[in-house]
Amino acid sequence: MLRDIRPALVMMLLMTVLLGLVYPLGMTGIAGAIMPQQAKGSLIERDGKVIGSTLIGQNFTGDKYFHGRPSATTDTDPNDSTKTVPSPYNAASSLASNLGPTSKALVERVKEDVARLGGSKEKPLPADMVTTSGSGLDPHISPAAAALQVARVAQARGLPEARVRALLAAATDERTFGVLGEPRVNVLQLNLSLDAAK
Repeated sequence: MLRDIRPALVMMLLMTVLLGLVYPLGMTGIAGAIMPQQAKGSLIERDGKVIGSTLIGQNFTGDKYFHGRPSATTDTDPNDSTKTVPSPYNAASSLASNLGPTSKALVERVKEDVARLGGSKEKPLPADMVTTSGSGLDPHISPAAAALQVARVAQARGLPEARVRALLAAATDERTFGVLGEPRVNVLQLNLSLDAAK
């Protein structure tokens, strides 16, 4: 019987070492050598302090900043551990809202957001201004969603709208390879370029 079990145990140990240690460490090493910035999480530093990542959205609320799309992530309620509270862009709790198109709560939230942002049937808003992404961590918005915010940001910063539009155009990434995805604007990078603008 030991003769029959021994090959299985040897294979299990060999595969554990190869696929559990050698392969992950090898891939981590290769990624670190080929793409060191991305392998470290695409972190952005300012004055030696990490202020964000280009891969995870942040909750900008001030008028002088462009705002990202809504986030449905939550965190444990500090007052009652059996409940959750909204916690926008909480990377430890990446998830969608699980509310479907027939959900009254979702419809009411979207209507409130549309009213708050000044949307109407005559002036529709881009969908990403009022809908959450599947992860709740999307760092990008569409150029149309960013363009709707130009006047507010320019007024709050005392900058000409043309200057803010130029920064927006410079921060817009086109489709990957010209065909994949949609044009997009990384909100953190755009806000950092605004902070750097004189």
